[in-house]
Amino acid sequence: MTKNQDRNLIVGLDIGTSKVAVIIGEVLPDGEISIVGLGSHVSRGMDKGGVNDLDSIVRSVQRALDQAELMADCQVSSVYLGISGKHIECQNENGMVSINDEEVTQDDVDNVIHTARSVKIPTERRILHVLPQEYAIDVQDGIKSPIGMSGMRMEAKVHIVTCANDMAKNIIKSVERCGLKVDDLVFTAIASADSVLTDDEKDLGVCLVDMGGGTTDIVVYTNGALRHCAVVPVAGNQVTNDIAKIFRTPLSHAEQIKVKHASARSSMVSREDSIEVPSVGGRPSRSMSRHTLAEVVEPRYQELFELVLTQLRDSGLEDQVAAGIVLTGGTASIEGAVDIAEATFGMPVRMAQPLPVKGLYEYVDDPIYSTGVGLLHYGARRIIERQFERPERQGVSSFWSRIQSWFKGEF
Repeated sequence: MTKNQDRNLIVGLDIGTSKVAVIIGEVLPDGEISIVGLGSHVSRGMDKGGVNDLDSIVRSVQRALDQAELMADCQVSSVYLGISGKHIECQNENGMVSINDEEVTQDDVDNVIHTARSVKIPTERRILHVLPQEYAIDVQDGIKSPIGMSGMRMEAKVHIVTCANDMAKNIIKSVERCGLKVDDLVFTAIASADSVLTDDEKDLGVCLVDMGGGTTDIVVYTNGALRHCAVVPVAGNQVTNDIAKIFRTPLSHAEQIKVKHASARSSMVSREDSIEVPSVGGRPSRSMSRHTLAEVVEPRYQELFELVLTQLRDSGLEDQVAAGIVLTGGTASIEGAVDIAEATFGMPVRMAQPLPVKGLYEYVDDPIYSTGVGLLHYGARRIIERQFERPERQGVSSFWSRIQSWFKGEF
């Protein structure tokens, strides 16, 4: 079996509350991603983005990993790992440096971003992302790429995403116990945005709502940059629990009923439709109305979208999302979700799956894999960035080698 680096492979690992997904992609010479392997397994040991049973999650990851390696005929050594949970926080910060009327270089950009990220972060938290929003040089603001421009001073606005250090350590530990190295830790909603949002939507203003099993992740983009992110600790598992309690059926059967028969809009379901509901304790199955099921599910989706709307309003960006709302994730796939979301938000809503990539795309053409595919996009971008950085670093290394040789009399 080949390893990651032998075929320029990247691996995305999405450890969710309800499923673990491992997606293997190959970065082609033109920068495109080709899907070569996929493994998925029921998640055990996660709750609302946090690890609550380390051994169980290790077993789930290992089984998904084995499937993906078998399909791709490779041995995975490192992954880009998604992280979520209500411990995720964000803040917008500014930084400023003097450029003394010289042309702005990449070093100047790096310095001003470093200045912006130098804000004091509590020791119990770690920085996940520092994402530039825009730059200003003297009186000109709204600059996307300042390199080559001249002025006296430059300011940068950045979006900083942080997480709880203990939460990050625990999820990384579960991956390392499978013999894997974590290339980078990525907020899952940012990964999903990479795979489902278009540049036009980000420029116009859009809110992505990634609805998983334990959490609902939210990111808001305007003018092409990330402005706000949040995590609501309510998602699909609450719907499953409601079905299990009200219909008195095991959680595993409640999940199947939700996926196969539930609707988030009761007006879309005929009162004549019926479904078989397994009972507990060996009791015989019962026939229940599908309309009654929808009446149980609909209020929970209304509540969930209202919580998202509250987050959007609190961010102050509700009036700036002209492209509307984009839903993704397994919980968003339910019938009627788009309709009830449009009624709640009062703006256009679309359901999204990962944008097409090469290779075995048909295996990941589903909203439940949006985060996994997004992690591949994130990883591919990092690989390309390193390739651009390498010649410069090699040039500097070569220069210093020549200087050292000169001092040694070897030049």
